[in-house]
Amino acid sequence: MSKLKTNRAAAKRFKVTSSGKIKHYKAYASHLLSAKTTKRKRNLRRSELVSERDVKNVKRLIPYL
Repeated sequence: MSKLKTNRAAAKRFKVTSSGKIKHYKAYASHLLSAKTTKRKRNLRRSELVSERDVKNVKRLIPYL
């Protein structure tokens, strides 16, 4: 069986933690920020774990990370 290609877009967006979980950064934090509250923008800076139902699909995109 041939080697699988890593999806480069996914590789830039997701990281695998040391315990094997997948984390990502939140969306909506790049522009149009004046309409968002300070609390909302602060919470958008945090990373978050990928939900359990999406893990299988993400792992398929980044098989070697």
